Amino acid sequence: MHKQTADLLEQHFDTAFAAPDGIKKLRELILTLAMQGKLVKQDPNDPPASALLQEIEAEKERLVKSGKIKIPKPLPPIKPEEIPYELPRGWEWVRLGEITEYNGRKNISGDEIAPNTWLLDLEDIEKGTSRILFRVKFLERQSKSTKSTFQKGDVLYGKLRPYLDKVVVADVDGVCTTEIVPIVPFNGIHSEFLRWLLKRPAFLAYVNSLMYGVKMPRLGTDDAVTSLHPLPPLPEQHRIVSRIDELMARCDALEKLRKEREEKRLAVHAAAVKQLLEAKDGSAWGFIEQHFGELYAVKENVAELCKAILQLAVMGRLVPQSPNDPPAKELLKEIDAEKQRLVKAGKIKTPKPLPPIKPEEMPYELPLGWEWVYLQDVFGFVTDGDHQAPPKSDCGIPFLVIGNLNSGKISFDGCRYVPQDYYEALDWGRKPAKNDILYTVTGSYGIPIQIIGEERFCVQRHVAILKSLKHTPFQYICYLLRSAYALNYATTIATGIAQKTVPLMGLRRMLIALPPLPEQHRIVARIDQLMALCDTLDQQIDAATSKQTELLDAIMAQV
Repeated sequence: MHKQTADLLEQHFDTAFAAPDGIKKLRELILTLAMQGKLVKQDPNDPPASALLQEIEAEKERLVKSGKIKIPKPLPPIKPEEIPYELPRGWEWVRLGEITEYNGRKNISGDEIAPNTWLLDLEDIEKGTSRILFRVKFLERQSKSTKSTFQKGDVLYGKLRPYLDKVVVADVDGVCTTEIVPIVPFNGIHSEFLRWLLKRPAFLAYVNSLMYGVKMPRLGTDDAVTSLHPLPPLPEQHRIVSRIDELMARCDALEKLRKEREEKRLAVHAAAVKQLLEAKDGSAWGFIEQHFGELYAVKENVAELCKAILQLAVMGRLVPQSPNDPPAKELLKEIDAEKQRLVKAGKIKTPKPLPPIKPEEMPYELPLGWEWVYLQDVFGFVTDGDHQAPPKSDCGIPFLVIGNLNSGKISFDGCRYVPQDYYEALDWGRKPAKNDILYTVTGSYGIPIQIIGEERFCVQRHVAILKSLKHTPFQYICYLLRSAYALNYATTIATGIAQKTVPLMGLRRMLIALPPLPEQHRIVARIDQLMALCDTLDQQIDAATSKQTELLDAIMAQV
């Protein structure tokens, strides 16, 4: 191997360790260098690959004469424009059909297979790594379909969905599904070298450009047989395989170390968050602050921090309480008075009273001044979109569906429209307005969206409309509905099998931990501050990830 190439590989295993997909890219680089003749030294004493090809041709003639193989179909000569790069001295460009018998074993019916025969299916091979996940005997997975036989040393290539990169060398004889092709190498072709040839990035790019079929894409036989490959002398094939195995083992070790490190970081953070949620004195904050940089180098932990912030907020442990705050009961009185005015104005009907909340129904103990209330208690009305199929219109009033809300924001992109007179005829409760909250109740349920703009629109029945009043704490409630507590409640009451739906009555009866109004303002301000911090952390992780990727790409380009 060129000294510069070797030095760069050694120096930047750590870079690959840090970068996303870095180890995967390092594996690809190793195979690319190997097949360019840059991974091990060439030996001028090795017999050239051209001599090896002559021996293979002689072998083919003997096999044809003995009736073991048919006369091979002539392959097209390799044109200069097909050759992607210059090979080292002693190497040759060849087509796969020159050095192997593609699908070179006979097929066999199920009743001819011995019970203890190894039966290999595509699902038994791990994608990418090509590790054998399961070894099953025919008696354990009997099948009447025709199978391909294979022998020890054959290269077994998964031609169905070849982008899954499933290529193994058989260590014993057996049978396999016909979607796995036994490739029989001629003498002088190292089976493991052939396997790496078929797993190298250039060949994967080739098959991905040619495979046919939409639901079941596969590589055609002619495209496989005529595919172009670099062939080194046989002794160098052995040296290359040995070096690849060594470097891939190091990659395996790096992957294991990286996985263990990430698992430890997630576990430590999970324990800290658990303590944070359970300890009323907030003692875990100190640990989190002390190890902040290490804990929040991965997005999973940032997401968990966001959940913890919301959960602490709805438990009354995110900001300090003040004895001077008027209790939440005072806010409820203001909301009730406003509801009565709406009833008198004919905008809403008199709400049906819900049963008193019993002590045993309360999920957890609240701070002084807080109240457990139903979600219905703090809104003028909790309803959903019109249950009738709306008339269509080329223009008019936007009609939003779940797809317009899945991102957690209102999007009018690609929305339908309804006539303006249809919108005008809707009840007050079914006309979303500024400061109302939309809440998805079907499919991707549990997404709350506060309406900020003044645009007029209506929604389908799979979206709940929480009509805010003047004194409705819509900002606090919107955060509460994003908490793990609210999502767990919605999951508990959701009905249906194929597509879960949160029933409106169950939504109305969601228990809400209501703080005093001044504390709500402090909570919202603190959440805004901490969520901005989380956004910054996410951006920093993205920036670091991008920088690591750019560095690794630059190194690979240099190699």
